[in-house]
Amino acid sequence: MPEKVLVTSAWPYINVTPHLGNLVGSVLSADVTARYYRLRGDDVLMVSGSDEHGTPIEVEALRQGITPKELTDRNHARVAELFRKWDASFDNYTRTESPVHKLFVQKTLLEIQKNGYIFEQDTQMLYCLDDQRFLPDRFVEGKCPYCGYERARGDQCDRCGRLLEPTMLIEPYCVICKTTPTVKTTRHWYIDLSKLAKPLTQYLQDNQQLPANVKNFSLNWIKEGLKPRAVTRDVEWGIPAPFPGAEGKTIYVWVDAVLGYVSATIEQCQRMGQPEKWREYWLNKQAKTLYFVGKDNIPFHTIILPALLLASGEGYNLPWNVSATEFLQFKGEKASKSQRIGIWIDEALEMFPVDYWRFFLIATRPESKDTNFTWSAFIDKINADLNDTFGNFIHRTLSFIVSKFDGEIPKPTKIDKDDEAILQSIKEKVETAAQELENSKLQSAANTLIGISRVGNQYLNDKEPWNLMKTDKEKAATIFYVAAQVVKAITVVSAPFIPETAEQLWHTLNLQGSAHKSNWDEALKPLEPRHKIAKPKPLFHKIEDDEAKLDEQLTQVRAKLASQPK
Repeated sequence: MPEKVLVTSAWPYINVTPHLGNLVGSVLSADVTARYYRLRGDDVLMVSGSDEHGTPIEVEALRQGITPKELTDRNHARVAELFRKWDASFDNYTRTESPVHKLFVQKTLLEIQKNGYIFEQDTQMLYCLDDQRFLPDRFVEGKCPYCGYERARGDQCDRCGRLLEPTMLIEPYCVICKTTPTVKTTRHWYIDLSKLAKPLTQYLQDNQQLPANVKNFSLNWIKEGLKPRAVTRDVEWGIPAPFPGAEGKTIYVWVDAVLGYVSATIEQCQRMGQPEKWREYWLNKQAKTLYFVGKDNIPFHTIILPALLLASGEGYNLPWNVSATEFLQFKGEKASKSQRIGIWIDEALEMFPVDYWRFFLIATRPESKDTNFTWSAFIDKINADLNDTFGNFIHRTLSFIVSKFDGEIPKPTKIDKDDEAILQSIKEKVETAAQELENSKLQSAANTLIGISRVGNQYLNDKEPWNLMKTDKEKAATIFYVAAQVVKAITVVSAPFIPETAEQLWHTLNLQGSAHKSNWDEALKPLEPRHKIAKPKPLFHKIEDDEAKLDEQLTQVRAKLASQPK
Protein backbone atom coordinates (compact mmCIF):
# COMPACT_ATOMS: atom_id res chain seq x y z
CA MET A 1 0.00 0.00 0.00
CA PRO A 2 1.61 3.31 -1.05
CA GLU A 3 2.30 5.74 1.76
CA LYS A 4 1.63 9.47 1.80
CA VAL A 5 5.02 11.17 2.07
CA LEU A 6 5.47 14.94 2.31
CA VAL A 7 9.09 15.96 1.75
CA THR A 8 10.09 19.50 2.64
CA SER A 9 13.22 21.61 2.63
CA ALA A 10 13.93 24.73 4.66
CA TRP A 11 12.69 27.84 2.87
CA PRO A 12 15.75 29.80 1.74
CA TYR A 13 15.99 33.50 2.46
CA ILE A 14 16.37 35.01 -0.98
CA ASN A 15 18.16 38.20 -0.09
CA VAL A 16 21.17 36.40 -1.60
CA THR A 17 21.79 33.35 -3.79
CA PRO A 18 22.26 30.12 -1.75
CA HIS A 19 25.73 28.60 -1.51
CA LEU A 20 26.60 24.89 -1.59
CA GLY A 21 26.27 24.58 2.19
CA ASN A 22 22.74 25.99 2.07
CA LEU A 23 21.86 23.60 -0.73
CA VAL A 24 23.13 20.29 0.63
CA GLY A 25 21.29 20.40 3.95
CA SER A 26 17.94 21.40 2.55
CA VAL A 27 16.96 21.30 -1.12
CA LEU A 28 19.42 18.66 -2.33
CA SER A 29 18.84 16.29 0.58
CA ALA A 30 15.07 16.67 0.19
CA ASP A 31 15.27 16.02 -3.54
CA VAL A 32 17.29 12.81 -3.19
CA THR A 33 14.78 11.57 -0.60
CA ALA A 34 11.68 12.56 -2.61
CA ARG A 35 13.06 10.85 -5.71
CA TYR A 36 13.65 7.66 -3.72
CA TYR A 37 10.14 7.56 -2.26
CA ARG A 38 8.64 8.15 -5.70
CA LEU A 39 10.61 5.18 -7.02
CA ARG A 40 9.29 3.16 -4.12
CA GLY A 41 5.80 3.87 -5.42
CA ASP A 42 4.63 6.19 -2.65
CA ASP A 43 2.35 9.20 -3.05
CA VAL A 44 4.94 11.95 -2.66
CA LEU A 45 4.76 15.73 -2.56
CA MET A 46 7.92 17.81 -2.32
CA VAL A 47 7.32 21.41 -1.31
CA SER A 48 9.23 24.50 -0.27
CA GLY A 49 9.47 28.11 -1.32
CA SER A 50 11.26 31.42 -1.15
CA ASP A 51 11.22 33.04 2.28
CA GLU A 52 10.86 36.64 1.16
CA HIS A 53 9.49 38.57 4.14
CA GLY A 54 11.15 40.00 7.21
CA THR A 55 14.16 42.11 7.90
CA PRO A 56 16.88 40.32 5.86
CA ILE A 57 15.01 41.25 2.67
CA GLU A 58 14.20 44.76 3.87
CA VAL A 59 17.83 45.39 4.84
CA GLU A 60 19.12 44.14 1.48
CA ALA A 61 16.52 46.15 -0.44
CA LEU A 62 17.56 49.29 1.44
CA ARG A 63 21.19 48.61 0.54
CA GLN A 64 20.29 48.21 -3.12
CA GLY A 65 17.94 51.21 -3.21
CA ILE A 66 14.92 49.22 -4.41
CA THR A 67 11.66 48.03 -2.84
CA PRO A 68 11.49 44.66 -1.06
CA LYS A 69 8.94 43.49 -3.65
CA GLU A 70 11.27 44.34 -6.52
CA LEU A 71 14.08 42.45 -4.80
CA THR A 72 12.04 39.34 -4.06
CA ASP A 73 10.34 39.19 -7.46
CA ARG A 74 13.78 39.17 -9.07
CA ASN A 75 15.44 36.81 -6.59
CA HIS A 76 12.56 34.34 -6.39
CA ALA A 77 12.57 33.89 -10.17
CA ARG A 78 16.35 33.52 -10.18
CA VAL A 79 16.55 31.04 -7.29
CA ALA A 80 13.63 28.97 -8.63
CA GLU A 81 15.41 28.71 -11.99
CA LEU A 82 18.68 27.71 -10.30
CA PHE A 83 16.92 24.96 -8.38
CA ARG A 84 15.52 23.67 -11.67
CA LYS A 85 19.06 23.59 -13.06
CA TRP A 86 20.07 21.57 -9.99
CA ASP A 87 17.29 19.10 -10.92
CA ALA A 88 15.35 19.74 -7.72
CA SER A 89 12.07 17.89 -8.34
CA PHE A 90 9.72 20.20 -6.44
CA ASP A 91 6.02 19.62 -6.91
CA ASN A 92 5.57 23.15 -5.60
CA TYR A 93 8.33 25.68 -5.08
CA THR A 94 6.25 28.67 -4.04
CA ARG A 95 6.84 31.91 -2.14
CA THR A 96 5.64 33.65 0.99
CA GLU A 97 4.03 36.35 -1.17
CA SER A 98 1.60 33.70 -2.42
CA PRO A 99 -2.02 34.73 -1.69
CA VAL A 100 -2.77 31.17 -0.50
CA HIS A 101 0.08 31.40 1.99
CA LYS A 102 -0.85 34.84 3.30
CA LEU A 103 -4.46 33.85 3.90
CA PHE A 104 -3.47 30.59 5.61
CA VAL A 105 -1.04 32.33 7.98
CA GLN A 106 -3.60 34.95 9.00
CA LYS A 107 -6.37 32.39 9.49
CA THR A 108 -4.13 30.07 11.53
CA LEU A 109 -2.92 32.84 13.85
CA LEU A 110 -6.49 33.95 14.55
CA GLU A 111 -7.32 30.35 15.48
CA ILE A 112 -4.29 30.19 17.79
CA GLN A 113 -5.39 33.46 19.42
CA LYS A 114 -8.95 32.13 19.78
CA ASN A 115 -7.53 29.01 21.50
CA GLY A 116 -5.84 31.18 24.14
CA TYR A 117 -2.19 30.90 23.13
CA ILE A 118 -1.65 34.43 21.80
CA PHE A 119 -1.73 37.56 23.99
CA GLU A 120 -0.74 41.20 23.49
CA GLN A 121 1.36 43.47 25.66
CA ASP A 122 3.55 46.54 25.59
CA THR A 123 7.26 45.88 25.37
CA GLN A 124 10.58 47.65 25.14
CA MET A 125 12.22 47.49 21.72
CA LEU A 126 15.38 48.92 20.25
CA TYR A 127 14.79 52.04 18.18
CA CYS A 128 17.18 53.88 15.84
CA LEU A 129 16.83 57.65 16.23
CA ASP A 130 18.83 58.30 13.04
CA ASP A 131 16.65 56.09 10.82
CA GLN A 132 13.48 56.64 12.89
CA ARG A 133 12.54 52.97 12.94
CA PHE A 134 12.33 50.03 15.31
CA LEU A 135 15.17 47.52 14.95
CA PRO A 136 13.82 43.96 14.95
CA ASP A 137 15.81 40.89 13.97
CA ARG A 138 18.45 41.63 11.37
CA PHE A 139 18.21 45.38 11.62
CA VAL A 140 20.34 45.03 14.71
CA GLU A 141 23.52 43.14 15.60
CA GLY A 142 25.61 42.90 18.74
CA LYS A 143 27.33 40.51 21.11
CA CYS A 144 25.54 37.25 22.00
CA PRO A 145 24.68 37.16 25.72
CA TYR A 146 25.28 33.38 25.80
CA CYS A 147 28.50 32.70 23.86
CA GLY A 148 29.91 36.18 23.31
CA TYR A 149 29.86 35.97 19.51
CA GLU A 150 30.49 39.52 18.25
CA ARG A 151 28.04 39.50 15.32
CA ALA A 152 24.93 37.90 16.76
CA ARG A 153 21.70 39.06 15.11
CA GLY A 154 18.59 40.30 16.84
CA ASP A 155 16.78 37.02 16.21
CA GLN A 156 19.48 34.36 16.51
CA CYS A 157 23.16 33.75 17.17
CA ASP A 158 24.84 31.95 14.26
CA ARG A 159 27.56 30.53 16.51
CA CYS A 160 25.59 28.90 19.35
CA GLY A 161 22.22 28.65 17.63
CA ARG A 162 20.25 30.36 20.43
CA LEU A 163 17.13 32.28 19.52
CA LEU A 164 17.40 35.87 20.72
CA GLU A 165 15.45 39.09 21.15
CA PRO A 166 17.13 42.36 20.07
CA THR A 167 17.12 43.73 23.63
CA MET A 168 19.19 40.73 24.75
CA LEU A 169 22.18 41.78 22.64
CA ILE A 170 25.19 43.31 24.34
CA GLU A 171 26.51 46.50 22.70
CA PRO A 172 23.85 46.52 19.95
CA TYR A 173 24.11 48.65 16.84
CA CYS A 174 21.86 49.45 13.87
CA VAL A 175 23.02 47.58 10.77
CA ILE A 176 21.96 50.47 8.51
CA CYS A 177 23.79 53.38 10.12
CA LYS A 178 25.93 51.58 12.77
CA THR A 179 24.74 53.90 15.57
CA THR A 180 23.76 52.71 19.04
CA PRO A 181 19.97 52.45 19.35
CA THR A 182 17.77 53.66 22.17
CA VAL A 183 14.84 51.82 23.78
CA LYS A 184 11.21 52.66 22.98
CA THR A 185 7.84 51.18 23.97
CA THR A 186 5.70 49.38 21.39
CA ARG A 187 2.85 46.85 21.50
CA HIS A 188 3.22 43.31 20.17
CA TRP A 189 1.37 40.01 20.05
CA TYR A 190 3.04 36.94 21.57
CA ILE A 191 2.56 33.19 21.51
CA ASP A 192 2.91 31.71 24.98
CA LEU A 193 5.24 28.79 24.27
CA SER A 194 5.36 27.83 27.96
CA LYS A 195 1.74 26.59 27.70
CA LEU A 196 2.92 24.13 25.05
CA ALA A 197 6.03 22.82 26.85
CA LYS A 198 4.38 19.58 28.02
CA PRO A 199 2.95 18.42 24.65
CA LEU A 200 6.15 19.48 22.88
CA THR A 201 8.26 17.45 25.30
CA GLN A 202 5.96 14.46 24.83
CA TYR A 203 6.18 14.76 21.06
CA LEU A 204 9.99 14.88 21.11
CA GLN A 205 10.36 12.01 23.56
CA ASP A 206 7.93 9.77 21.67
CA ASN A 207 9.37 10.46 18.22
CA GLN A 208 11.67 7.52 17.44
CA GLN A 209 12.68 8.85 14.01
CA LEU A 210 14.35 12.06 15.16
CA PRO A 211 18.17 11.90 15.01
CA ALA A 212 19.91 12.13 18.38
CA ASN A 213 21.44 15.54 17.64
CA VAL A 214 18.02 17.00 16.82
CA LYS A 215 16.18 15.41 19.74
CA ASN A 216 18.79 16.27 22.37
CA PHE A 217 19.16 19.87 21.21
CA SER A 218 15.40 20.37 21.26
CA LEU A 219 14.74 18.75 24.65
CA ASN A 220 17.56 20.78 26.22
CA TRP A 221 16.05 23.91 24.73
CA ILE A 222 12.73 23.17 26.43
CA LYS A 223 14.41 22.33 29.74
CA GLU A 224 15.93 25.80 29.81
CA GLY A 225 12.39 27.19 29.81
CA LEU A 226 10.14 28.26 26.97
CA LYS A 227 9.28 31.94 27.00
CA PRO A 228 6.60 33.90 25.13
CA ARG A 229 7.80 34.84 21.66
CA ALA A 230 6.58 37.75 19.57
CA VAL A 231 4.62 36.89 16.44
CA THR A 232 4.42 40.50 15.21
CA ARG A 233 7.02 43.01 14.15
CA ASP A 234 7.24 46.75 13.49
CA VAL A 235 8.27 46.40 9.86
CA GLU A 236 6.36 47.22 6.68
CA TRP A 237 7.41 44.25 4.55
CA GLY A 238 5.47 41.13 5.47
CA ILE A 239 2.02 39.66 5.97
CA PRO A 240 -0.28 42.16 7.71
CA ALA A 241 -1.06 41.02 11.26
CA PRO A 242 -4.72 39.93 11.47
CA PHE A 243 -5.29 40.72 15.16
CA PRO A 244 -7.71 43.52 16.13
CA GLY A 245 -5.67 46.57 17.05
CA ALA A 246 -2.55 45.38 15.21
CA GLU A 247 -2.82 47.76 12.27
CA GLY A 248 0.59 48.60 10.85
CA LYS A 249 2.17 45.44 12.27
CA THR A 250 3.34 42.48 10.19
CA ILE A 251 3.84 38.81 11.07
CA TYR A 252 7.28 37.86 12.32
CA VAL A 253 9.03 35.98 9.55
CA TRP A 254 9.75 32.81 11.57
CA VAL A 255 6.01 32.25 12.01
CA ASP A 256 5.31 33.17 8.42
CA ALA A 257 7.85 30.79 6.85
CA VAL A 258 7.32 27.60 8.88
CA LEU A 259 3.57 27.66 8.27
CA GLY A 260 4.46 27.65 4.58
CA TYR A 261 4.86 23.88 4.60
CA VAL A 262 1.10 23.55 5.09
CA SER A 263 0.12 26.38 2.73
CA ALA A 264 2.44 25.08 -0.03
CA THR A 265 0.71 21.70 0.20
CA ILE A 266 -2.72 23.34 0.06
CA GLU A 267 -1.66 25.46 -2.92
CA GLN A 268 -0.31 22.47 -4.84
CA CYS A 269 -3.44 20.40 -4.26
CA GLN A 270 -5.56 23.31 -5.47
CA ARG A 271 -3.45 23.44 -8.63
CA MET A 272 -3.96 19.70 -9.09
CA GLY A 273 -7.72 20.22 -8.99
CA GLN A 274 -7.93 18.23 -5.72
CA PRO A 275 -8.39 21.01 -3.13
CA GLU A 276 -9.02 18.61 -0.24
CA LYS A 277 -6.11 16.25 -0.97
CA TRP A 278 -3.75 18.26 1.27
CA ARG A 279 -5.53 16.73 4.27
CA GLU A 280 -4.12 13.32 3.30
CA TYR A 281 -0.63 14.63 4.10
CA TRP A 282 -1.43 16.79 7.13
CA LEU A 283 -4.32 15.10 8.93
CA ASN A 284 -3.85 11.42 8.05
CA LYS A 285 -1.82 9.96 10.96
CA GLN A 286 -0.25 7.35 8.68
CA ALA A 287 1.39 10.01 6.52
CA LYS A 288 5.07 10.90 6.91
CA THR A 289 6.31 14.48 6.94
CA LEU A 290 10.06 14.77 6.36
CA TYR A 291 12.01 18.00 6.91
CA PHE A 292 15.54 18.73 5.68
CA VAL A 293 17.27 21.67 7.33
CA GLY A 294 20.62 22.98 8.53
CA LYS A 295 21.42 22.66 12.23
CA ASP A 296 20.80 26.37 12.80
CA ASN A 297 17.16 25.74 11.81
CA ILE A 298 16.50 22.93 14.30
CA PRO A 299 14.43 24.90 16.88
CA PHE A 300 12.17 26.37 14.21
CA HIS A 301 11.19 22.87 13.06
CA THR A 302 11.12 20.94 16.35
CA ILE A 303 9.78 23.64 18.70
CA ILE A 304 8.24 26.58 16.82
CA LEU A 305 6.44 24.73 13.99
CA PRO A 306 5.07 21.96 16.27
CA ALA A 307 3.96 24.63 18.76
CA LEU A 308 2.00 26.48 16.09
CA LEU A 309 0.46 23.27 14.77
CA LEU A 310 -0.54 22.14 18.27
CA ALA A 311 -1.91 25.55 19.25
CA SER A 312 -4.08 25.72 16.13
CA GLY A 313 -6.13 22.80 17.42
CA GLU A 314 -6.56 21.43 13.90
CA GLY A 315 -4.89 18.06 14.57
CA TYR A 316 -2.08 18.56 12.08
CA ASN A 317 0.67 15.97 11.81
CA LEU A 318 3.81 17.02 13.65
CA PRO A 319 7.17 16.48 11.92
CA TRP A 320 7.82 12.74 11.52
CA ASN A 321 11.51 13.35 10.98
CA VAL A 322 13.77 16.40 10.95
CA SER A 323 17.12 15.68 9.33
CA ALA A 324 19.53 18.46 10.25
CA THR A 325 22.98 18.67 8.70
CA GLU A 326 25.99 20.27 10.30
CA PHE A 327 27.77 23.08 8.45
CA LEU A 328 29.74 22.81 5.23
CA GLN A 329 32.78 25.04 5.58
CA PHE A 330 35.09 26.17 2.81
CA LYS A 331 38.78 25.58 3.41
CA GLY A 332 38.12 25.80 7.14
CA GLU A 333 36.06 28.98 7.09
CA LYS A 334 32.39 29.94 7.08
CA ALA A 335 30.95 30.92 3.71
CA SER A 336 31.09 34.67 3.04
CA LYS A 337 30.34 36.16 -0.35
CA SER A 338 31.88 39.53 0.58
CA GLN A 339 35.15 37.79 1.48
CA ARG A 340 34.89 35.38 -1.47
CA ILE A 341 34.85 32.35 0.82
CA GLY A 342 32.71 29.51 -0.51
CA ILE A 343 31.04 28.48 -3.75
CA TRP A 344 27.54 29.63 -4.71
CA ILE A 345 25.10 27.43 -6.56
CA ASP A 346 25.19 29.50 -9.75
CA GLU A 347 29.00 29.51 -9.76
CA ALA A 348 29.18 25.74 -9.30
CA LEU A 349 27.10 25.00 -12.41
CA GLU A 350 29.34 27.24 -14.52
CA MET A 351 32.29 25.01 -13.58
CA PHE A 352 31.09 21.41 -13.75
CA PRO A 353 27.94 19.43 -14.68
CA VAL A 354 25.22 19.27 -12.05
CA ASP A 355 25.61 15.53 -11.34
CA TYR A 356 29.24 16.02 -10.36
CA TRP A 357 28.14 18.47 -7.65
CA ARG A 358 25.08 16.50 -6.57
CA PHE A 359 27.11 13.36 -6.05
CA PHE A 360 29.96 15.10 -4.27
CA LEU A 361 27.71 17.04 -1.89
CA ILE A 362 25.64 14.01 -0.90
CA ALA A 363 28.65 11.66 -0.65
CA THR A 364 30.32 14.14 1.74
CA ARG A 365 27.10 15.40 3.38
CA PRO A 366 27.90 16.82 6.86
CA GLU A 367 25.63 14.49 8.82
CA SER A 368 27.43 14.14 12.16
CA LYS A 369 29.98 16.96 12.17
CA ASP A 370 30.96 20.04 10.22
CA THR A 371 32.78 19.15 7.01
CA ASN A 372 35.23 21.10 4.95
CA PHE A 373 35.08 21.69 1.20
CA THR A 374 38.44 21.47 -0.53
CA TRP A 375 39.25 21.07 -4.19
CA SER A 376 41.35 18.01 -3.38
CA ALA A 377 38.33 16.26 -1.83
CA PHE A 378 36.18 17.22 -4.82
CA ILE A 379 38.79 16.02 -7.31
CA ASP A 380 39.17 12.71 -5.48
CA LYS A 381 35.42 12.00 -5.33
CA ILE A 382 34.85 12.81 -8.98
CA ASN A 383 37.95 11.17 -10.42
CA ALA A 384 38.17 8.10 -8.19
CA ASP A 385 34.50 7.37 -7.48
CA LEU A 386 32.46 8.74 -10.37
CA ASN A 387 34.93 8.36 -13.23
CA ASP A 388 37.29 5.49 -12.36
CA THR A 389 34.86 3.28 -10.43
CA PHE A 390 31.27 4.07 -11.44
CA GLY A 391 31.82 5.28 -15.00
CA ASN A 392 34.62 2.89 -15.86
CA PHE A 393 32.70 -0.24 -14.84
CA ILE A 394 29.61 0.75 -16.78
CA HIS A 395 31.44 1.86 -19.89
CA ARG A 396 33.65 -1.20 -20.23
CA THR A 397 30.71 -3.55 -19.56
CA LEU A 398 28.38 -1.98 -22.10
CA SER A 399 31.10 -1.29 -24.69
CA PHE A 400 32.16 -4.93 -24.59
CA ILE A 401 28.56 -6.13 -25.00
CA VAL A 402 28.13 -3.81 -28.01
CA SER A 403 31.41 -4.80 -29.67
CA LYS A 404 31.46 -8.55 -28.91
CA PHE A 405 27.78 -9.49 -28.62
CA ASP A 406 26.25 -7.19 -31.23
CA GLY A 407 24.73 -4.99 -28.54
CA GLU A 408 22.60 -7.81 -27.12
CA ILE A 409 22.62 -8.92 -23.49
CA PRO A 410 24.39 -12.28 -23.74
CA LYS A 411 22.64 -15.47 -22.72
CA PRO A 412 24.17 -17.13 -19.64
CA THR A 413 24.98 -20.83 -19.87
CA LYS A 414 25.71 -21.65 -16.25
CA ILE A 415 25.52 -19.28 -13.26
CA ASP A 416 28.20 -20.57 -10.89
CA LYS A 417 28.66 -19.78 -7.19
CA ASP A 418 30.87 -16.75 -7.92
CA ASP A 419 28.21 -15.29 -10.21
CA GLU A 420 25.50 -15.98 -7.65
CA ALA A 421 27.63 -14.34 -4.96
CA ILE A 422 27.87 -11.18 -7.06
CA LEU A 423 24.13 -11.07 -7.69
CA GLN A 424 23.45 -11.65 -3.99
CA SER A 425 25.91 -8.93 -3.02
CA ILE A 426 24.19 -6.48 -5.35
CA LYS A 427 20.77 -7.40 -3.93
CA GLU A 428 22.03 -6.72 -0.42
CA LYS A 429 23.56 -3.39 -1.43
CA VAL A 430 20.35 -2.25 -3.13
CA GLU A 431 18.44 -3.10 0.06
CA THR A 432 21.08 -1.35 2.17
CA ALA A 433 20.86 1.81 0.06
CA ALA A 434 17.06 1.81 0.49
CA GLN A 435 17.37 1.50 4.26
CA GLU A 436 19.97 4.27 4.40
CA LEU A 437 17.77 6.58 2.34
CA GLU A 438 14.78 5.91 4.60
CA ASN A 439 16.92 6.66 7.66
CA SER A 440 18.23 9.90 6.07
CA LYS A 441 21.76 8.48 5.98
CA LEU A 442 22.23 9.95 2.55
CA GLN A 443 26.02 10.08 2.68
CA SER A 444 26.16 6.34 3.36
CA ALA A 445 23.60 5.66 0.62
CA ALA A 446 25.67 7.55 -1.97
CA ASN A 447 28.74 5.58 -1.02
CA THR A 448 26.75 2.34 -1.13
CA LEU A 449 25.91 3.24 -4.73
CA ILE A 450 29.62 3.49 -5.52
CA GLY A 451 30.06 0.21 -3.65
CA ILE A 452 27.80 -1.52 -6.20
CA SER A 453 30.02 -0.41 -9.08
CA ARG A 454 33.11 -1.33 -7.06
CA VAL A 455 31.78 -4.90 -6.74
CA GLY A 456 31.20 -4.96 -10.49
CA ASN A 457 34.70 -3.71 -11.24
CA GLN A 458 36.29 -6.28 -8.95
CA TYR A 459 34.21 -9.04 -10.53
CA LEU A 460 35.43 -8.14 -14.03
CA ASN A 461 39.02 -7.77 -12.86
CA ASP A 462 38.94 -11.19 -11.19
CA LYS A 463 37.22 -13.01 -14.08
CA GLU A 464 38.99 -11.27 -17.01
CA PRO A 465 36.21 -12.17 -19.49
CA TRP A 466 38.06 -10.42 -22.34
CA ASN A 467 40.66 -13.17 -22.14
CA LEU A 468 38.00 -15.89 -21.83
CA MET A 469 36.54 -14.76 -25.15
CA LYS A 470 39.41 -16.65 -26.81
CA THR A 471 39.03 -19.89 -24.85
CA ASP A 472 35.52 -20.06 -23.34
CA LYS A 473 33.13 -17.61 -24.98
CA GLU A 474 30.11 -19.11 -23.20
CA LYS A 475 31.62 -18.37 -19.80
CA ALA A 476 32.57 -14.87 -20.93
CA ALA A 477 28.96 -14.39 -22.04
CA THR A 478 27.72 -15.42 -18.59
CA ILE A 479 30.08 -12.97 -16.91
CA PHE A 480 28.86 -10.10 -19.06
CA TYR A 481 25.26 -11.15 -18.46
CA VAL A 482 25.92 -10.83 -14.71
CA ALA A 483 27.79 -7.54 -15.18
CA ALA A 484 24.84 -6.17 -17.17
CA GLN A 485 22.54 -6.91 -14.21
CA VAL A 486 24.89 -4.90 -12.00
CA VAL A 487 24.63 -2.00 -14.47
CA LYS A 488 20.82 -2.24 -14.32
CA ALA A 489 20.90 -2.05 -10.52
CA ILE A 490 23.26 0.93 -10.61
CA THR A 491 20.97 2.74 -13.08
CA VAL A 492 17.98 2.61 -10.74
CA VAL A 493 19.85 3.24 -7.49
CA SER A 494 21.68 6.22 -9.00
CA ALA A 495 18.43 7.95 -10.02
CA PRO A 496 17.88 9.88 -6.76
CA PHE A 497 21.49 11.06 -6.61
CA ILE A 498 22.56 11.80 -10.20
CA PRO A 499 19.28 11.99 -12.13
CA GLU A 500 20.67 13.13 -15.49
CA THR A 501 23.26 10.35 -15.54
CA ALA A 502 20.62 7.79 -14.53
CA GLU A 503 18.37 8.92 -17.38
CA GLN A 504 21.25 8.68 -19.87
CA LEU A 505 21.99 5.16 -18.65
CA TRP A 506 18.31 4.19 -18.80
CA HIS A 507 18.18 5.12 -22.49
CA THR A 508 21.52 3.46 -23.20
CA LEU A 509 20.05 0.26 -21.77
CA ASN A 510 17.14 0.84 -24.17
CA LEU A 511 14.53 0.64 -21.41
CA GLN A 512 11.02 1.97 -21.84
CA GLY A 513 9.89 5.28 -20.34
CA SER A 514 12.10 7.08 -17.85
CA ALA A 515 14.36 6.05 -15.00
CA HIS A 516 12.38 8.43 -12.81
CA LYS A 517 9.03 6.87 -13.71
CA SER A 518 10.24 3.35 -13.00
CA ASN A 519 10.29 1.55 -9.66
CA TRP A 520 12.98 0.82 -7.08
CA ASP A 521 12.26 -2.91 -7.51
CA GLU A 522 13.40 -2.57 -11.15
CA ALA A 523 16.97 -2.49 -9.82
CA LEU A 524 16.84 -6.25 -9.29
CA LYS A 525 14.71 -7.22 -12.29
CA PRO A 526 17.14 -8.78 -14.80
CA LEU A 527 17.81 -7.58 -18.29
CA GLU A 528 16.71 -10.50 -20.45
CA PRO A 529 19.09 -12.23 -22.85
CA ARG A 530 18.91 -10.82 -26.38
CA HIS A 531 17.75 -7.43 -25.04
CA LYS A 532 19.30 -4.85 -27.34
CA ILE A 533 21.23 -1.91 -25.86
CA ALA A 534 22.63 1.25 -27.44
CA LYS A 535 26.26 2.19 -27.83
CA PRO A 536 27.38 3.81 -24.55
CA LYS A 537 28.92 7.23 -24.26
CA PRO A 538 31.33 8.14 -21.46
CA LEU A 539 29.37 9.28 -18.42
CA PHE A 540 32.05 11.44 -16.81
CA HIS A 541 35.45 12.90 -17.48
CA LYS A 542 38.37 13.36 -15.13
CA ILE A 543 38.97 16.73 -13.54
CA GLU A 544 42.45 18.17 -13.83
CA ASP A 545 44.26 17.66 -10.53
CA ASP A 546 45.38 21.25 -10.11
CA GLU A 547 43.82 23.19 -7.23
CA ALA A 548 45.38 26.50 -8.29
CA LYS A 549 43.77 26.21 -11.72
CA LEU A 550 40.39 25.44 -10.15
CA ASP A 551 40.69 28.51 -7.94
CA GLU A 552 41.50 30.57 -11.01
CA GLN A 553 38.55 29.06 -12.89
CA LEU A 554 36.24 30.01 -9.99
CA THR A 555 37.58 33.57 -10.05
CA GLN A 556 36.86 33.81 -13.78
CA VAL A 557 33.34 32.44 -13.28
CA ARG A 558 32.67 35.04 -10.58
CA ALA A 559 33.84 37.84 -12.84
CA LYS A 560 31.61 36.55 -15.65
CA LEU A 561 28.52 36.32 -13.41
CA ALA A 562 29.21 39.72 -11.83
CA SER A 563 29.25 41.32 -15.28
CA GLN A 564 25.83 39.94 -16.20
CA PRO A 565 22.78 42.20 -15.68
CA LYS A 566 20.72 41.32 -12.62
